[in-house]
Amino acid sequence: MLNLKHTTERIFPGLVIAGLVAVTAQFLSEHYGAPAMLMAILLGISLQFLSEETRTEPGVAFAAKGLLRFGVALLGARISIEMLQALGPALVALIIIAVILTILFSLLIGRFFGRGMMFAFLTGGSVAICGASAAMAIASILPKGETRERDLVFTVVSVTVLSTIAMIFYPILADILGLNLRQSGVFLGGTIHDVAQVVGAGYSISEETGDLATVVKLIRVTMLAPVVLIASMFLRKYAEPGEARPPLLPGFVLAFLIIAALNSFHVLPEVVRDLASVVSRWALLTAIAAVGMKTSIPRILQVGGPAIGLLVVQSIFLAGFVLVGAFMLG
Repeated sequence: MLNLKHTTERIFPGLVIAGLVAVTAQFLSEHYGAPAMLMAILLGISLQFLSEETRTEPGVAFAAKGLLRFGVALLGARISIEMLQALGPALVALIIIAVILTILFSLLIGRFFGRGMMFAFLTGGSVAICGASAAMAIASILPKGETRERDLVFTVVSVTVLSTIAMIFYPILADILGLNLRQSGVFLGGTIHDVAQVVGAGYSISEETGDLATVVKLIRVTMLAPVVLIASMFLRKYAEPGEARPPLLPGFVLAFLIIAALNSFHVLPEVVRDLASVVSRWALLTAIAAVGMKTSIPRILQVGGPAIGLLVVQSIFLAGFVLVGAFMLG
């Protein structure tokens, strides 16, 4: 009991500050239309010095890791078998193949942009699956290193900016290409990185397109668990001698799968699902604020221009593949 009290006292100051940053980011998002994730990480970076303060460092570290995994686990409440059945096997197959090929393509081209496999996997997974949330989940299982947090911040900022650009221009592209409402929903949900931007883009066309785009996007979110599980197995096998291996099945991935299964069998009441969705969003927003607080701008700039080019090429590959699939499905 005393140990719990001591731990709570240690993490409380830093955790509260990260939470305040998240609240501020949400306020800016609601009143000025700025992406909340982007605002949280930028505000966090401006408070980077707090991650080095003795009183706030433990709480910031807890938010950046523990709270992050908690938020990802709760995403399972948004997943159910009915979602898969409603889309049909052909469309589900298209989305799964698109995610897998985008990640494999990223691993293949990473070296041409001067990046290693870990960075390529981090960026490719964030593009293929669900933007910032996927980036944070993948980063949590990657080997520890001096650049891991820097690469995570760079990926979250870049993928959020690209997702916002896509939210504006992809509906215009869908209109130019003459996509019908169903094709537009498949294209938007299968290509835009973050859920919020998918919703914004989809419902800007029609309610039908928005509904379909959101469901397609959540299918991509479902791929987070198997991708992280397979990656954990791979990293265990190829870990360097003396390097700590990631668990075979990370606890937050197991929690994600259990919650998704409970939701599929209608064990979770609607009020619980809604609460889990809200808590997950705030946990991830607070976590990304903390990650920003642990990263300095000079370190982000060290990533370099080629890394941005890698993310752009990954996004173009995903968009092209899904677009062809949308046309074929009709």
